Parts: sequence; structure tokens; C-alpha cells
Amino acid sequence: MFIAAATDGVSVAPSWDRAAAADTRRLGEVPAAHVGDALERMTVMDGGIRLLTERAALLGNALTVDVRSGDNLAVHRALDEARPGDVLVVNGHGDTTRALVGDLIGEIMVNTGVTGAVVDGAVRDVRALSEMGLTVYARAITPAGPFKDGPGAVGRPVAVGGMVVEAGDVLVGDADGVVVVPRRRVREAVEAVGGVAEKEDALRGRILAARPDRAVVAR
Repeated sequence: MFIAAATDGVSVAPSWDRAAAADTRRLGEVPAAHVGDALERMTVMDGGIRLLTERAALLGNALTVDVRSGDNLAVHRALDEARPGDVLVVNGHGDTTRALVGDLIGEIMVNTGVTGAVVDGAVRDVRALSEMGLTVYARAITPAGPFKDGPGAVGRPVAVGGMVVEAGDVLVGDADGVVVVPRRRVREAVEAVGGVAEKEDALRGRILAARPDRAVVAR
């Protein structure tokens, strides 16, 4: 993917595709765990990426941002590229000393239709972000604000929560955590999630029907 240079030190990819809206909606109808199971449990972010706001439903296309630790200039620039239904996905390099997202960025997210954020780093103003109806995951909370010097990049692959996320991938999150669905595998996931639910329902039925002397082992 070609990345265009910018005078402020933030480079922006010229364009990227989003997943089909109908497929994205379907993935939001099932638990995040089912989506992860449908992709062989290989696309789930690590447990350090925690839900920090009250709203526990995340669904949308990744708007990827790479920043220097503690600096959120590229996050502001990314919101110029946002479309309704996008999710900010920020590689903050695990730094928890400076918040990369707060209430002012939250206001811009609401205005642009961005539904939430996943930050491999820290955020702040979580009560305000909750009141805005946003869903935000991050490694930590801190009141310390960020620098705004750059550099950074928007729209290129990033590493967040132990996963590679590309612009346009689908993010599915709930109280358990976040699952990444690579855009090229969205249809595969959509076709597989129904089978995951059926398998679990069948196993649950056997557990409930089992006599006390009959063990049923669940994976």
C-alpha cells in the first residue's frame, strides 16, 4: 500500500476498502467469542486490551493509526479520514504514561460516526466517553495528556493487542474483549458463526441432560 507523506509528519494511505455492511452487521449479532472461534481462535486480541467504558458492544471497520509513544497527532489526522461505522485502532506501542484518546477526541468521533476505539496504550476521560455512547478498549487509564508533535501514520497495518490489524478489517467486541476479522476473511467468518452457535447449543443440551454419574467434558 502506498503511503503519501505529509508536511506535519503524519502519512496517510490514499484509500482502503471497508467490509460489506450486511456482513459486518451479521458479525455483530453474535458474541465476540463465537467470531473468534469461527476463525480458529487465532484473531483474538490479548486480555490486556480491556473494556473501559460502560457500552460493551463494538462493531465496525478499522481506521488504523500508528503513533509515537505518548503522541496523538496522528489520531487527530485519522479522524479527517473517518467514515460512519469506523473504529479507531491505535498502536500506542503499549505505552501507558500518556492518554492518546480523551473526551475531545471522543466528541470528534461522535461527530464523524466513529463508534469506538481500541488503543494499545492509555486513554482518559472514560466517564465522558461512556456518556457519549462510545465503546473504548485500552491497556490503561491515566489523566496525563499526550504530546502532539508526530510523526505517525494513518491507514497502514498496525500491531494492537498482539494482532495485526489492517485498515478496513472488521472489529467485533463485547465484555469479553476484541476480535479482529481480516477483511479478506469476513465472508468466511459470516458463514462459520452459525455453526459455532449450533455446536455450543448441542453441547449445552448434553450437559443439562447428563446424569450426575455421566461426565461431559467441554473444551
